[in-house]
Amino acid sequence: MSDSPGFPDSAARDRDEAESASAFAHPPVAPDATAAYGDHPDQVVDFYAPRDGRIGAPLVVLLHGGAWRAPYDRAHVSPLADFLARRGFAVASVEYRRGGEGQHAPGAYPVAPGADPVAGRWPETFDDVAAALDAMPVLAARELPGADVRRIVVTGHSAGGHLALWAAARHVLPEGSPWRLPAPPPLRGVVALAPIADFAAAVELGVCGGAVAQLLGGEGDVEERAAHADPGVLLPTGIATAIVQGVEDIVVPQAVSEAYVDAAAKSGETVGLTLLGGVGHFPLIDPVADACAVVAEEITQLAW
Repeated sequence: MSDSPGFPDSAARDRDEAESASAFAHPPVAPDATAAYGDHPDQVVDFYAPRDGRIGAPLVVLLHGGAWRAPYDRAHVSPLADFLARRGFAVASVEYRRGGEGQHAPGAYPVAPGADPVAGRWPETFDDVAAALDAMPVLAARELPGADVRRIVVTGHSAGGHLALWAAARHVLPEGSPWRLPAPPPLRGVVALAPIADFAAAVELGVCGGAVAQLLGGEGDVEERAAHADPGVLLPTGIATAIVQGVEDIVVPQAVSEAYVDAAAKSGETVGLTLLGGVGHFPLIDPVADACAVVAEEITQLAW
């Protein structure tokens, strides 16, 4: 059962459970190579070569979701990585440090906020994503020599969608931020999948059992830290951005993506928003779902 804002009806819960069961039912797909970008065991990237063997394939950097919590690692998006590799992309699936401890469990994200592992680690979660993206051109050129590191698209699901949007906004971080870049990162674009894209909207809706506040440290410096971490205030980026969102999503509802799109518009930037009717949170990463083909098409439009 999903951790969801409000009180979704039984039909919505049943849909979410069925969709999450399907997405988590696929066995993990082993990468073609794995490389470290730091000394911590979680500072690694899995690489998947394009299955058609093409040279010059765009590189998709994939950031997994799971509410920034430890039980959910990159294994659950390895079928998506393989799906994208079968579509002709080179894929780099990034692991990063998350909050809490526990074993990976199949199914949807945790239910009871009191029982959930803590979401995220400040500042390590952001340290890792920044370090992985900074190291990516060199790592990918070494591990996937056929990839075109001049054509990188970052994608991520849920909490990973947040991190994808954040990674594209590092040049607009506040002065003095340790992750700030002096110029826009060299990305072709971002495709965020049901992202936790706007912290104010996510907090208001109670997304993922208070995960946003936990990511930011829970208390004290939350507001100051949000200025360094909330994509909804790190605008405009000047980088092509698209969001794919299920209309029936009760984990990260449509309103969160719409809040980000609205904030972008107010900053003078247009963000594409593709709404999928009859789709919840998990089909976006499920290779057997039609929604996953839409995701691949959105990435294709930016990559090629």
